[in-house]
Amino acid sequence: MNIWELDATQIAAGVRSGQFSAEEVAIDVLHRVEAVNPSLNAIVESSAERTIDAARAVDEALAAGAEPGVLAGVPLTIKVVADEAGWATTNGVRLQQKQIAAQDNPLVFHLKAAGGVSIGRTNTPAFSLRWFTSNRLYGTTRNPHNIALTPGGSSGGASAAVAAGLGAIAHGTDIAGSVRYPAYACGVHGLRPTPGRISYFNATAPARGIGQQFMSVSGPIARSVADLRLALGVMAQGDVRDPTWVPAPFEGPQVPRHAALCTHPAGLNTHPRIVRALEDAARRLRERGWQVTQVENVPPLREASVEHIYLWMGDGFDSRMAKALKEEDPGALATLRGQRELVANMDVARFSEALTRRLSMLREWQLFFDRYPVLLMPVSSELPFPDELDAKDEPSYRRVWEAQIPLIGTAFVGLPGVTVATGVEECVPVGVQVLAGRFREDLCLKAAADIEADGFKPRVVTPEFV
Repeated sequence: MNIWELDATQIAAGVRSGQFSAEEVAIDVLHRVEAVNPSLNAIVESSAERTIDAARAVDEALAAGAEPGVLAGVPLTIKVVADEAGWATTNGVRLQQKQIAAQDNPLVFHLKAAGGVSIGRTNTPAFSLRWFTSNRLYGTTRNPHNIALTPGGSSGGASAAVAAGLGAIAHGTDIAGSVRYPAYACGVHGLRPTPGRISYFNATAPARGIGQQFMSVSGPIARSVADLRLALGVMAQGDVRDPTWVPAPFEGPQVPRHAALCTHPAGLNTHPRIVRALEDAARRLRERGWQVTQVENVPPLREASVEHIYLWMGDGFDSRMAKALKEEDPGALATLRGQRELVANMDVARFSEALTRRLSMLREWQLFFDRYPVLLMPVSSELPFPDELDAKDEPSYRRVWEAQIPLIGTAFVGLPGVTVATGVEECVPVGVQVLAGRFREDLCLKAAADIEADGFKPRVVTPEFV
């Protein structure tokens, strides 16, 4: 087995034991990047010299008897939305090419301090606005399973990189499914934590708007649930630069192993293959001691999705549109124009109403999770979309947003969730979503691990179009 095929836990153990050095890991993965990335375009900025220097530092620490960190030598990628010293925090737009970071974002700092080795920076749609990954600065990222499908977005480069063996762990961000959906589309696992769990601060940019503060998070993408857990433990360390960080325990109180299964939330017409994946996941949970109860519906998702758009796009819509017009990115413009009628004239009263409804809906979710500690439901009601579907025409745009209600509505109330890859058939990945109450990532990961056990395990894929 090539080193680039190994999971993060395996690589860290191998480096610690002396099976191979961190430098050998880095060189092996860089060769994989050289062979695959030109066709994939997942990593858009990198420096082999910096990567090898970082790996050598891990080896030197080990040789000196120092603690190298739990990610000793693990190759990882950082999305271009997060500050990484010496790189531009572009967010996929030409307007920010000169926005060079002088210091690492807290999560980047923690990943590197734990011995992680940055391989490069991954692509995102312009302004990170879509579930598709293309922009005028870097171009289009391809899905390594199927060039006709979206790799997802906005963390499309991150998920494509993990799926193709360009690093064992990837950093992603999620405000409306941008970790969970690309993980789903690329056949890997992705974790959206509770807002406040992972410290975040970009010195290159002003503070995030109110809507983003409530809903936007960073999270890990990996090929195993164990790697998600490992990465979360590192990324979730506090930092004084982020006053919203919450020192919540990683393990919450014990609760009954009781999960709800909802195959058609919000009345969605869930694809039959997704329904089968959900039913199989429920079976696996039952086999491992879970009680699984099928429910017809869950707290309001459709209404939450509308309120989410008010907080996300309505907050500073005119400024956002002006930047998109200046960037001239067709995908970003299509996304904003598609919601303009809803949010362009939003006033303070409507914004306040959205915040009020958020609290009421979150209360409903807390009551739901008091009865069912875990929820199993679709990531999306459709299989991964044809690439660029949202920009095709108005009906296609609406189709995409309808299918993503399970992602948008849960982000609105700040729930943690894990996308669990459950299979790939005819080059089309499928997966399920596991959700729990606020700061109960531990429950999401426990259920995800039970679904993964003795079932589908993501393996590195070499794109046929390389």
